[in-house]
Amino acid sequence: MTRNTYEAWIPEEDSSDVIQRVDQMSAVEALSSPEPMSSNTKSIPRSAGVGVSVVDKGGAYSEDTSTNDDIVLTAMKLGKAIRIAEEDIDDSLANILATKQRDWATSYAKLLDNACLAVSAAPGAGVPFASVYYTLTQANASLGYTANDNVTTAASSGVTYDDLSTVLSDAESGDYFDLSRMVVIAHPSFRGTLRGIKDDQKQPIFVQGQQGDRGTPDTLFDLPVRWSLGCRVSATATDAPSGKPVLVVANQDYLRLGKRSGPESIFIDGRDGLSALTDESILKMRARRAFVLGHPKAAAILLGV
Repeated sequence: MTRNTYEAWIPEEDSSDVIQRVDQMSAVEALSSPEPMSSNTKSIPRSAGVGVSVVDKGGAYSEDTSTNDDIVLTAMKLGKAIRIAEEDIDDSLANILATKQRDWATSYAKLLDNACLAVSAAPGAGVPFASVYYTLTQANASLGYTANDNVTTAASSGVTYDDLSTVLSDAESGDYFDLSRMVVIAHPSFRGTLRGIKDDQKQPIFVQGQQGDRGTPDTLFDLPVRWSLGCRVSATATDAPSGKPVLVVANQDYLRLGKRSGPESIFIDGRDGLSALTDESILKMRARRAFVLGHPKAAAILLGV
């Protein structure tokens, strides 16, 4: 029996609507340090740094004793299948497939950001990665990090200037601070709060950027801000999180995003042998991603109200 199918997954081109939509919606895709992956897992060496000391004239150099280790990226599949009646494809004036692909891109962007930044549970069922939030709530003696050291929780009365100052100070106090690489990723619900907070000189700490081709980003304490609908706490990864809003301050070099494949899609025509009785086609879309926070002291989090 003849099968009218695409025989391989088709990757989205860089200029496609799907890729552009993902880049617009996902702070993680846009800002993280990308790690190309040619296999399911990838080990990245993590340097413990190198010390330096004074060497007297004619004296012996002391040897560095820093212990290096590595971090491991494991690719997970994020995808969805959509069943579409042939009549909808044939009769609609709109491009149903393109519309569904853009819709998937929006949901994928929110789920990816949520999984990487705000999920509260350890990796497992429904939790593909150790998120920034989860990592910062766990002790790591080998890295000298105490659980929740870099987590600030706002009081029920709301986010204050001191809360914001504290979360930035947490990210600034370690060896992983680099002003040129620091970014803020936050849920849009923080915008209204930030607009009302001023410093002692009555100057706003939040400055809205200029839009357009030559626009500038919003800034908080002079750091660029990227807004993400995935930045709400959830127990498992979801494209519709509903917990407390999250604000993340991080050195983007330590937000490591593994890219194994995708976004990509495959269209299974409804006229093949398997689906001939239903007159329905199937559009499957997926991306394989991995994520890890390179060091817990490279990021800090504020939990809003």
